[in-house]
Amino acid sequence: MGLAWGDEAGQTEVVSEATARPAWWPHFSSTVRSTALTARLGRALGIAFAICFLTGLLSYTQYLTWAWLPKPVVPTWGYRLTQGVHVITGVACIPLVLVKLWSVYPTSFRWPLFPSVKRVLEIASAVILVAAVLVQLVTGFLNLLDWRPFRWDFVVVHYALAYVVIGAVLLHVAIKLPDIRYGLGTRLADGDVLTEIPWDQNPASHSNAGPLPPPVTPGISRRGVLVATGTGIGLVVITSLGQTVRPLEPLGLLAVRQPNKGPQGVPVGRTAEEAGVADVITSPDWRLTITGPNPYGLSLADLEPLAIREARLPIAAGQGWSAVADWRGLSLLDLVVRAGGNRESRVIVRSLAKGGITKAELTGSQLEQAILATHVNGQRLDPDHGYPLRLVGPNRAELFDTKWLGTIEVLS
Repeated sequence: MGLAWGDEAGQTEVVSEATARPAWWPHFSSTVRSTALTARLGRALGIAFAICFLTGLLSYTQYLTWAWLPKPVVPTWGYRLTQGVHVITGVACIPLVLVKLWSVYPTSFRWPLFPSVKRVLEIASAVILVAAVLVQLVTGFLNLLDWRPFRWDFVVVHYALAYVVIGAVLLHVAIKLPDIRYGLGTRLADGDVLTEIPWDQNPASHSNAGPLPPPVTPGISRRGVLVATGTGIGLVVITSLGQTVRPLEPLGLLAVRQPNKGPQGVPVGRTAEEAGVADVITSPDWRLTITGPNPYGLSLADLEPLAIREARLPIAAGQGWSAVADWRGLSLLDLVVRAGGNRESRVIVRSLAKGGITKAELTGSQLEQAILATHVNGQRLDPDHGYPLRLVGPNRAELFDTKWLGTIEVLS
C-alpha cells in the first residue's frame, strides 16, 4: 500500500512502497494545519512586512545627507509616526512569524525530501527567507532593548538585510503562487491539511481534504487559530503603544520607554554618564564655539538672554518611543547668520559626547526651524537631556537631536 499527502495546491502525490518513508521519519496527523490557514497567515505577514519595510526606508533617510533629498519639517510628528509604526509592526511580526512557521513546518518532513526541482527551489527559498527574517527580527528586538551583542553596525546591516527579506519574500511568493491562490480561494474548513495521511483513510477524494473529522486535540479550529493569533498580536501592539501614545501608557507592559518616565517628564535615550560628558558639561569653562566666515563663541552666561525661541516639538527615538515637550532656547539660524551663513548653508553641530552619533547636519527648512534648547517644559535642561545646550528640530530622529553641544560649523 502506498502513502499520499496533499501539497499546498491541493494535489496529491502517491509514493510506492519502495520509496515509502522510513518508520522513524516524523509523522504529523493534526488536521488543524491547512493550506487555507497558511495562506491567510502569509497574507497578514506579507502586509506587515510591507509596512515595516516602507516605514524603515523612511527611517533610514534620517541617516542620509544627500542634498537632493532634504528632510521635510512638516508634519513635525512625521518621524514619530513612521518610526512608531515601523517598530510596532516589527514587534507584531515576531509572534506572527512563529505561528506561520508552526503552520508549515510539517511540510519540511515530506518524504522523499527532494522529489522534484520545484521542491528544491521551495526549500531553498524558504531557508533563505526564514534565516533572513529571524536575524532581522531578533537583532531588531535586541536593538529596542539597547543591547547590541553583535559586532556589526546595526543600522547598515538592518537596512541591507531588509532588502534581502523583501527579495526572499517575493521569490517565495512567486514559487508558491499557485498554492497561495488555492489557499486564499478555499474556505478554512475545506483546505487540504499539511500532513501525511495513509492513502486508504481517504480514498474517496484522493486528497487530504474531505471527510476527515476535526481533531479532538488540541481542540481548536483553524478559524480559532486565526482568532487566537490576531488577539495575541493585538495584545502585543497595545502593550507596546504605551511608549508613544500617552493614554495607553498604563498598559505599556512591553514599552521600552514611557512618555512620562524620565527627567523633567521626558524619556532619555543616552545619559550624560554613558556619553562620558558628566564632568565637562558642568565646567565653568564650557563654551559654544561657532566657526564660519565670522567665527565667535558663547559662554553659558551668553545663552540666557538669547534663549527666547519657543516651540512644542516631539522627540522620537529609533527604538520607537516618543514624547512631546515644550522647548525654549536659541534660534540656530540666528547664530548661523551671525557667523556669516544663511538658510542655505550646510551646518554641522557637534557634541562633546564620546562615541556614538556625535554630530548632525542641517540645511534649508530644517536649519530654519531648529532650536538650540536650553529649557524643556519650563525647566533648565537636565544633564541627561543635553545640558547646557542641545539641538531640537521638527520631524527628526532623537539620535540626531544632538545633545551636549560644543561646536557649530557653518560650512557654506
